[in-house]
Amino acid sequence: MKNKEDKPLSTKPKSQKNKMLSTQRYLNFAGVRNGILVLKNGGIRAVLEVSSINFNLKSEAEQNAIIGSYQKFLNSLNFPTQILIRSRKLDIDHYLDILDQRMKKISNQLLRDQMAEYIEYIEKLVEYSDIMEKRFFVVVQVNPNRAEKKTLLSKFLSYIKPDDTVLEILKRRREFAELKKSLDNRVNVVQTSLENCGLQVTSLNTEEIIELLYQVYNPQLARTQKMGKPEDMAITQGPEENLVEEE
Repeated sequence: MKNKEDKPLSTKPKSQKNKMLSTQRYLNFAGVRNGILVLKNGGIRAVLEVSSINFNLKSEAEQNAIIGSYQKFLNSLNFPTQILIRSRKLDIDHYLDILDQRMKKISNQLLRDQMAEYIEYIEKLVEYSDIMEKRFFVVVQVNPNRAEKKTLLSKFLSYIKPDDTVLEILKRRREFAELKKSLDNRVNVVQTSLENCGLQVTSLNTEEIIELLYQVYNPQLARTQKMGKPEDMAITQGPEENLVEEE
């Protein structure tokens, strides 16, 4: 007679049962370090946010100068560069929070009522008008030689077995400092050339890159569930952080 507490034995290996299945395994990047996106193949990326200008409002001479500067920027590039334009629904939650805080400090009841009506009007305007905002980014990249020389077979194996290995983590750590020097030089070239076009260029820090990735991979969720501050979040360290400490 079988004991009710008896459980069927599993045929899966213990290591396989304990392995956490997550979509994060299939992402191309391993993490963000000092404002630099680190890929699993050892490549690193810097993300620059670039302002925009109203070209049509410029005079003909100013337009020609901008075009000439942009041509010089393109001719100065001897390395791969990605230009990214993101369009999404305008998010004014931060602006509304500021208005709400100011409203609480108003002692005059009439002014408080007017401020409350204004906040409600802005909320409905953005909700029903689908006002969009555009953000412009330039992604500067550097790849190690081993990533450039990857064969078709190795690419296929990385797709079917996406888990990071200790060997790959150690390789990335050894290559990071040298690759960062090349990346800094390329970032300086791009930033100087774009500033000559009359544009403002800002390098995204670690928190801003994480937030950008969160919005890209969770477009619907990011509209309703905002990212909190890093110090207020419970972040689980990945295999790279748990491997060894930096010397």
